Amino acid sequence: MSDIPQNLVWRRDEIESPCVQICVIHPETRLCTGCARSIDEIGAWSRMSTEERRAIMDELPTRSPAPAGRRGGRAARLKR
Repeated sequence: MSDIPQNLVWRRDEIESPCVQICVIHPETRLCTGCARSIDEIGAWSRMSTEERRAIMDELPTRSPAPAGRRGGRAARLKR
């Protein structure tokens, strides 16, 4: 058995994925409603450099994955 602590075996010096396992792409914004990344960013994440990942992570808080307004609900249906 190795003298390396088990918790260090899988440790990496890369930026972790912002995925929160709520993977739904909004049809208007084309961004994931869970992590706010685009389909292309999600697909390429494992091949991205640390700098590319950091740039995306820095931008995520400014993104709005889904429009804030409501679609109308009952009130909108009654106006028809």
